[in-house]
Amino acid sequence: MAIHYRQILELHAQELVQRDIAAITGNSRPKISEVIKQAELHQISPPFTDDVDDIWLESLLFPQKQPMAKGRQIPDFEKIHEELAKPNVTLSLVHYEYEQECRQNGTITYAYRTFCQYYRAYAQKYKATMRIRRKPGEVMEVDWAGSPLHIVDRETGEIIKAYLFIASLPCSAYSYCEAFMTEQQEAWLTGHIHAYEFFGGVTQYLISDNLKTGVTSHKHSEIILNEMYRDLALHYGTIVMPARVRKPKDKPTVEGVVGTVSTWIIAALRNETFFGLEELNKAVRIKLKEFNERPFTKKYKQGSRLSAFHDEESFALRPLPVQAYTMASWRTAIVQLDYHINVESQFYSVPYEYISSKVDIKVTKDIVEVFYKGNRIASHKRLTGKFGQFSTNHDHLPAEHKLFVDHTPENALAWAEEVGINTLAVMRYLLKSAASEKQGLSAAFRFKGLARKYAAIEIEAACTTVMKIATAPTVSVVERVMKSQKIPAPKTINEPDYGFTRGAAYFGGND
Repeated sequence: MAIHYRQILELHAQELVQRDIAAITGNSRPKISEVIKQAELHQISPPFTDDVDDIWLESLLFPQKQPMAKGRQIPDFEKIHEELAKPNVTLSLVHYEYEQECRQNGTITYAYRTFCQYYRAYAQKYKATMRIRRKPGEVMEVDWAGSPLHIVDRETGEIIKAYLFIASLPCSAYSYCEAFMTEQQEAWLTGHIHAYEFFGGVTQYLISDNLKTGVTSHKHSEIILNEMYRDLALHYGTIVMPARVRKPKDKPTVEGVVGTVSTWIIAALRNETFFGLEELNKAVRIKLKEFNERPFTKKYKQGSRLSAFHDEESFALRPLPVQAYTMASWRTAIVQLDYHINVESQFYSVPYEYISSKVDIKVTKDIVEVFYKGNRIASHKRLTGKFGQFSTNHDHLPAEHKLFVDHTPENALAWAEEVGINTLAVMRYLLKSAASEKQGLSAAFRFKGLARKYAAIEIEAACTTVMKIATAPTVSVVERVMKSQKIPAPKTINEPDYGFTRGAAYFGGND
């Protein structure tokens, strides 16, 4: 006859005598007495969770009676437990591989149902993983605690609320928390970043509350994350799965942790006074350490959240990125006709081909990046200080604009000096005599344009003449001289600097 271990212990907890228990369960009084005695030795008593069944209790109270039939191959449950921690590995797959191994060894297998029962009993006894039925490193659940903490303003005595961010790993129940002055997006994302650093790795999935700080829209057919939350998930390589509205079972671990944390951290600090956020978080970290190291209260659970994390979950976390996530804000803009966009009254260039296009702008503390249909088209160091500054990339300009941008007084004088000393003199006069720098640059631009029609030697010869006949040389005067005078060909290196005069006799005349 099957022994009803769970029913015996539950009836005994209700203070029924063994005679009545025997009548209800059909088990003998000696067997009932033996079960109660073993349960007391192992310090096990109701209430039990749904996972505690007769098979589990028998494996714990009477391990020598495990029905490991002769000739059957005993599964390597430690190895099975490690395999189940890997992505997409299920008990059915592991059992299939176990069957193949048994066929090769010529041994008898356990049926799938029995296989699962024995593994569940093993995990309940030795491992924390089965407490929540989550794979190690699979999920991180996040939320805000319902009750606030408080900080006192030293000057006014005003009591200011502080809000507790909580992150928890369902497999080990290992948790992290931190106080912030607001529940706004920056605090929400900072909490995630610090939680990942605290855990030392990243989970495959992230289950968050359905907050506007993370989710723009949550419909039956699709989930729309806001840009910053989506960017954070992309940076850490995790998948965000927001909990449904008013569905606390979607994130049961963190919901349970919220209540426990409210007792062990928020309520524990109720009689202490804090005058700053840093001071408050220092106390929170102390209480958090106590919370994670506190032994599990249920008697069939061994160890603490900390030991369960180190023994069974930390190995399964994905490594952190080389650099922590840098928070950024997103916005849109239309590229103006001067191929610049306006970000907080500072102006940044994009390639001129995108004029009148709608672009996405990512703004961090130090960088402004511009995207068009998901592709980055420009990146600038963020401008600070007075409004109205320009950050212009030379490569973004059209060809004709590049000529104008490159045309500075320094460049104009350098060009003139290469042509010749009198060309340099004319250029200096054009820049110096103009009513404004803009007018001077305009004249210099026209002057340099002569190089497209004339050789340098022709320009220098014309400027030599102009400097002799004109007190106020202009570009127009230089052009007229160049058109009217015949410019001598340049001398070669070996050509002598003198000439010959032939007398009348050469031409047949008299001397």
